[in-house]
Amino acid sequence: MDTDPAPRRRSATATREQILTAANALFYTHGIRATSADRVIAEAGITKVTFYRHFPTKSQLVVAYLERQAEAERAWLTGLHRGDDPHGTLQALAAGIGEASCSPGFRGCAFINAAAEFAGPGDPVRLAVDTHRGWTLALLTEIATEAGAPDPAKQGRELQLLRDGAMVGGYLGTPDDVASVLASAFSAVISPRP
Repeated sequence: MDTDPAPRRRSATATREQILTAANALFYTHGIRATSADRVIAEAGITKVTFYRHFPTKSQLVVAYLERQAEAERAWLTGLHRGDDPHGTLQALAAGIGEASCSPGFRGCAFINAAAEFAGPGDPVRLAVDTHRGWTLALLTEIATEAGAPDPAKQGRELQLLRDGAMVGGYLGTPDDVASVLASAFSAVISPRP
């Protein structure tokens, strides 16, 4: 007589998490368009029915992936932000970008990568990218304001452009070089100008 209990089913939340974990690794490493739903299904170890129950379209999965990336990046940036020390905040941001962009497996910014693959301005994926970039720009503008920059809106856009450039080109350098150059550029943007 078999006394083992029946296998326990995973919760819907755990299954969704499993799908997102698989998608995160595949989308970031191989690209979104290059990764089929079938590949995510195989990597997650689930059935097609289960996959489509959680994500009726691949676009919904991509948006969820980007929302997860945004949540992690926002938590990181919020943790670095010290309103009373804008220069220190930017130095910590530069060091973090230098470290991340030169680490093994780094493939650039997930949002810039997604925008390159989904250029249509009304596409839900592009809207998710724009939402996060808008949040990031608002934070960088706030940092510029805290630093007393003469035109915080302009300096916020400059800081974002520098961040983007470091994320795109970072894996071509060393962490210390990227961090040092980015920190210097950040300081130049928010320092008083003649």
